[in-house]
Amino acid sequence: MIKVLAVDDEASIAGAVAYALRREGFAVETAGDGQEALDRVKTFKPDVMVLDVMLPRLNGYEVCRRLEGQDRPAVLLLTVKNDIVDKVLGLELGADDYMTKPFDMRELIARVKALARRRAPDPAANSASDAETVRLGELAIEPYSRTARLEDRPIELTPKEFELLLLLARHPERVFSREALLDQVWDMDFAGGTRTVDIHIQRLRKKLGSWQGLIQTVYGIGYKSVRSL
Repeated sequence: MIKVLAVDDEASIAGAVAYALRREGFAVETAGDGQEALDRVKTFKPDVMVLDVMLPRLNGYEVCRRLEGQDRPAVLLLTVKNDIVDKVLGLELGADDYMTKPFDMRELIARVKALARRRAPDPAANSASDAETVRLGELAIEPYSRTARLEDRPIELTPKEFELLLLLARHPERVFSREALLDQVWDMDFAGGTRTVDIHIQRLRKKLGSWQGLIQTVYGIGYKSVRSL
């Protein structure tokens, strides 16, 4: 069962989100502040976190920054602000998606489901391709275990970073437009627009370090991967 952690200092909102998600078959726990959220991540080990930005003790941005490791959940960030700078900051800190309050509960459920599918895909689906290691230079990606290693060292990737890297790596030299990447990786119409793709590419390149040239910009169009440097 997919586990979701709903984090909001307003108990009525956290409770409403938890109730709606439980009706959809998710296992849900709640937290009322940032530190409690981090504690629950360690014990509950959620697949997805619905995370409010404005929290006591630690705000949502700080929670995103402190999440680490292969077990970090996918993060849907909730904010009352409609400033693109705030949303970009959340994405740069590791959030996978965001919504602005007040939100439609049906849309929130759809976005959680999309993140859950990316986090825990059906192991019976695409079993042949999932069993095959994808390689670019010294980068090795294991689709089934959703892990990546560079020069035999593990790389910590968020769910969306992993999906984006895997898609590009599976199609070396193929040029993807930003719109195509947004459609295939985010799995639905996403309010963040193509700027979201650019932010995730920047984060991937930073994590690839001296191998960041494996992901190349095709100016005026989008991005592609190359087999080696």
